[in-house]
Amino acid sequence: MPTPPVAVVTDSTHYLPKGMLDLVGVQEVSLYVNDGDHHEREADMPDFDAYYERLRTAPELPTTSQPSIGDFLAVYEPLVGAGRDVVSIHISGGISGTVESARQAAADAGGQIAVVDSESAAGGLGAIVLAAATAANAGADAAAVVRRAEEAMVGVRMWFAVDTLEYLRRGGRIGTAQAWLGGALKIKPILTLTREITPIERVRTSGRAFERLIDYLRTRQADGATTWMVQHIRAQEQADHIVERGRELFGSEPLFVSEIGPVIGTHVGPGLLGVAGMPPSLLDHQT
Repeated sequence: MPTPPVAVVTDSTHYLPKGMLDLVGVQEVSLYVNDGDHHEREADMPDFDAYYERLRTAPELPTTSQPSIGDFLAVYEPLVGAGRDVVSIHISGGISGTVESARQAAADAGGQIAVVDSESAAGGLGAIVLAAATAANAGADAAAVVRRAEEAMVGVRMWFAVDTLEYLRRGGRIGTAQAWLGGALKIKPILTLTREITPIERVRTSGRAFERLIDYLRTRQADGATTWMVQHIRAQEQADHIVERGRELFGSEPLFVSEIGPVIGTHVGPGLLGVAGMPPSLLDHQT
């Protein structure tokens, strides 16, 4: 198969299953986790077990940081040198400066590089990247790949339930869910990401939060968004239960099930469950 004329690049906050990007030919630029004196590329972590174990008891949250311009140039320059156009799709600029680093690097790299702010993260970003890569691999030009990414930005929306707002509060990423802090009741927030963290509703129990995620999948299925996905943080058993319910609802396997890593996980905490649906046409190989 000839090399597609357009290369798709993303960052490490998609959290697609390992190897999935390689299958579709997408290149990745990693964000960083800063834990005390330890500065590590998220993409180099073999797994997230030890990190999340430390996070549960850490008196101070680790910090996270965006890739440098040099990190982006290391990926962009060989692609441009090979004569390829680039579409680079990244975590929402509302919660990270990654997309700005990408834009600065694109200006320095020369060639044709389109940088797209996905206004999403985690599974939402992953689904948008897969849609764009499908178009690129079908031979689409850069403008058509960007259009497919923009269609996916409209067609994909992820809901996630978190155990507590405490990590979002401590990490300063709480967005408009700020209004829910300080409530007398212990709540289980259900959130989405529309450029920044946005509240959907609050429920009293984990069981109710689980059922609301299933309700959301049911709504997506009714809307024709029948390609579905599940993500979690340290909640494999609950994610497996969502997958069982999703199979009954959709009559199909999920596009992917995966664990969200430290750059996002630091700010939302263990116990997260997330679901999303997208129209299957976004993964259509016709351009």
